[in-house]
Amino acid sequence: MQTHETMDEASARAALAHANRIVVKIGTATISRPESSPVRLTRLYRPDGKAFLPDLPDDNVAREAGFSSKGIIDTAYIYHVAEQFAELVRAGKQLILVTSGAIGMGARELGLSRRVTEVRMRQACAAIGQPILMEEYRRAFGIFGLVAAQLLVTRDEWDDRASYLNLRKTVETLLETRAIPVFNENDSVSTAEIGNAFGDNDRLSAYVASKIDAELLIILSDVDSLYDSDPRENPNAKPIPYVRELSEEHLSAAGGRGSEFSTGGMKTKLAAVAIARDAGCRVVIAHGREPDVIKRIAHGEALGTLFDATHALKNRIRWLKNSQPRGRLTIDEGALAAIKGHNSLLPAGVVAVEGDFGRDSVVLVNGIIKLISNFASTELRAIMHKRSEEIDLILGDNAPHVVARPEEMAFLDE
Repeated sequence: MQTHETMDEASARAALAHANRIVVKIGTATISRPESSPVRLTRLYRPDGKAFLPDLPDDNVAREAGFSSKGIIDTAYIYHVAEQFAELVRAGKQLILVTSGAIGMGARELGLSRRVTEVRMRQACAAIGQPILMEEYRRAFGIFGLVAAQLLVTRDEWDDRASYLNLRKTVETLLETRAIPVFNENDSVSTAEIGNAFGDNDRLSAYVASKIDAELLIILSDVDSLYDSDPRENPNAKPIPYVRELSEEHLSAAGGRGSEFSTGGMKTKLAAVAIARDAGCRVVIAHGREPDVIKRIAHGEALGTLFDATHALKNRIRWLKNSQPRGRLTIDEGALAAIKGHNSLLPAGVVAVEGDFGRDSVVLVNGIIKLISNFASTELRAIMHKRSEEIDLILGDNAPHVVARPEEMAFLDE
């Protein structure tokens, strides 16, 4: 693994300065502060936008300056983020923010001292905390002449092709007006149990970066880079400044399932990296409390770990690979060989159908291919094993004769 800057890294870092569309993800650990800690963790800002360092690092200073000191959100940090966004927007960049913190903010408002794990309580906390969090961003961006636009999303908005295209148009329009789209998962309605949750905002930020063709994704957290082993267990762990290709070695270095380091940590970030890289988007993971970290990364400075981009897949293929399947198909070896030879999937090759889905739904085939099905699940069950001339007799003259064409398929390992 590399411990010094290579020519590849130098070139990739230099390319970051030319990225025009940038997604920034801020994690809960970055945006929050312990209730017992001083409020002055960064510069504070008056309503006129001028920065100052208060003499007294206590909550009275924050209240006198017009800040909300109650809760886990470090308001001064948000103002510093807004300042960096404003400078980059003035330089002609388009900025999108993906933020965490709503559930924690709501939990603190309710006086809850423990981490919220029960689904209904998480939804309630999100409903309480989301408007509070958004108001902090709205006020901070406003001081620097920017308008913040809230976008609460679930997996459904991405998985439905029409909804996704509408959402993309909305984001494009906001960026044209120099507004800042602020994304968060709509935790008050999405749950992992019903399958429409992203699971974490690292993954959400990668979906956003992928689907709006961002050139750079900056993931800010309480970890300053990817290490060659878990730094919380190994004091001799060394940071990896540059990753050209994700490997099993990198995934292993991210820590095992269940460890504090990987749960909601580096392992989820590497999953997000893989999604963004498919879109030709470079990713930097860095410590969110590094001074001016967003600006410095956007200018090409060597901070954190830079994951280089791959050749971008077509937008429709990226959407297909990252969509949640509504059902599963099992096909025979002959049909699988035909698909690998860039041929259509015919109903005759389908041997099993799982789930209840409609036409034009994304389904998973043999665990390795996603495709858009021309048939609903009830139709497929009626015509599987059938030849083309039998389909019209069962479904009518206007029925399609193929399950999916090659352009409607994506192999998950590509």
